[in-house]
Amino acid sequence: MADQKLVTVIDYGMGNLRSVAKAAEHVAGSNTRICISSKADDIAAADAIIFPGQGAAKACMKALNESNISHTLMQAASEKPFLGICMGLQVLMTHSQENEGVDCLDILKGDVQQFDLSTYPELKMPHMGWNQIHQTTDHPLWHNIEQDSRFYFVHSYFVSPHDKHIIAGETTHGNKFTSAIAQDNLFAIQAHPEKSADAGLQLFKNFLDWNGQ
Repeated sequence: MADQKLVTVIDYGMGNLRSVAKAAEHVAGSNTRICISSKADDIAAADAIIFPGQGAAKACMKALNESNISHTLMQAASEKPFLGICMGLQVLMTHSQENEGVDCLDILKGDVQQFDLSTYPELKMPHMGWNQIHQTTDHPLWHNIEQDSRFYFVHSYFVSPHDKHIIAGETTHGNKFTSAIAQDNLFAIQAHPEKSADAGLQLFKNFLDWNGQ
């Protein structure tokens, strides 16, 4: 179909790719095709990008650099609807404290910091399980998702963007932290929507329907 929408889930060797692709396929319309690819051509040809990830920042950046898709990825993040998930949010930042310090993609100015739970001995790290996201902006990706809906998290680090205006959602684990950001055509979330039941599926549907504006 000439008007078929192509959504590429980026494969750089890290991330829950199959679950992400299956969740997106579940809510995709008949004119939308979801593909998993590590090829720069498929990223460049896509109408929209899903950038999942899990694991450690250093390994993630190493995998991106070795796959030679960093430049194509950064260009896509500036031009087309782009959804970052978990580590796919963190590596968009300038620098991460993880692994004794890692330079990230610097698409968004900001840092990735480790939770300080020293005053919350009852809390564990990683932050794992269901928690609420409080929507701080009226964004198309929050459409039909109730305020303070619960999403599934697994992480020990969180993003701290320099520009607080791009914060789209906040969550509390001891202290309040940024759990979603939105800037222009880019939206990224710390939680795993592919593991977040109806709210997660709705977020994928909203992304597939979004034109990036």
